[in-house]
Amino acid sequence: MIAGLQAVGASSAEAASGLFAVCIAVAITNVVAALTLRIPLAFAWSTPGAAVLLAAATPGLRFSDAVGAFLVSAALMLLCGLWPLLGRAITRIPRPLASALLAGVLLPICLKPVEAVATLPLLAAPIVIVWLVLYRLAPRWAVPAAMVVAVVSILIAAGTDWVGEAAIAPQLTFVAPTFDLFTILSVGLPLFVVTMAGQNVPGFAVMSANGYVAPPRFALVSGGLGSGVAALFGGHAINLGAITAAIMAGPESHTDKDRRWIATLTNGILYVPLGAGAGLAAALITAAPAILVTAVAGLAVLGALITSIVNALEQPEHRVAAIVTFVVVVSGIVIAGIGSALWGLAAGGLVMAWLGWRRRPTPTVPSFEPSSDSDE
Repeated sequence: MIAGLQAVGASSAEAASGLFAVCIAVAITNVVAALTLRIPLAFAWSTPGAAVLLAAATPGLRFSDAVGAFLVSAALMLLCGLWPLLGRAITRIPRPLASALLAGVLLPICLKPVEAVATLPLLAAPIVIVWLVLYRLAPRWAVPAAMVVAVVSILIAAGTDWVGEAAIAPQLTFVAPTFDLFTILSVGLPLFVVTMAGQNVPGFAVMSANGYVAPPRFALVSGGLGSGVAALFGGHAINLGAITAAIMAGPESHTDKDRRWIATLTNGILYVPLGAGAGLAAALITAAPAILVTAVAGLAVLGALITSIVNALEQPEHRVAAIVTFVVVVSGIVIAGIGSALWGLAAGGLVMAWLGWRRRPTPTVPSFEPSSDSDE
């Protein structure tokens, strides 16, 4: 997340503030949800959203413009909660296109470990080797272990000069937002789409799979409000958890379904000390070679890339549209100041509409049967 915030113009202090603000927003929403609903409805920061920030890095991008884009994304999420029709429309973005969009955003990040090994082999190779060994022996610990090795490598590369610049006490820095249309289209809308499609929709599915009914209005309004407040201090977005939520909503947290909400409460409380280390983390990462930071980020999101590609190509009839979306997003093109994420989604949608129209048989008798809503 810190790397993503810095990619869109945040200073070290602003990135630390953004991380701290998001942690506090997640803590509050988790605690309120647990105590109010008594179900393990969990919130987290938007990991695919952070990937969008990394992919949206543009020379000269002002962080105040990025914050304005964060606010637009938060407002759209809030609107989805208040206006159910819009919420249903967003969640019905075809899965192949949403997955291809996310895969296109993640691929350049997942290439960074390769670049890091080629650029700084003595520092980067141990990170990749430890990840690969543990991915075979203990997959759950592969990324945390790689992160530990990365921190050691960063400490070696950065020396000790960064310690004096670290803000030990957490600080919130207000960022006055400015609104630039191109930044909204290149950062805000893709952030909103991948957060909804990559986190909120799976979050609802996780709750349903574990036998819980997650109230959409509560979840989306809470996420929108939390994201909006965090944005004013540099945070990008919060949303329903998916992977962590699967742990808290599953039998790992408690054998009794009615007691699993305690895991969400505990999770929320523990975000406070996590956010308290934001200043230290930001100072260290700022002093480190950027390629090492993005390398470990690439290893962390490799699983998400695999899942996105599988989901994008799962339906044979939509593979062409998904690949078009993926290729355009990966291209990194910027047209009229708008980044490739939105152009990829638009191109994939046009191809899907054209191929779907061409293949649709012409009915001989008009049908007035209501359409199925089984995908909800």
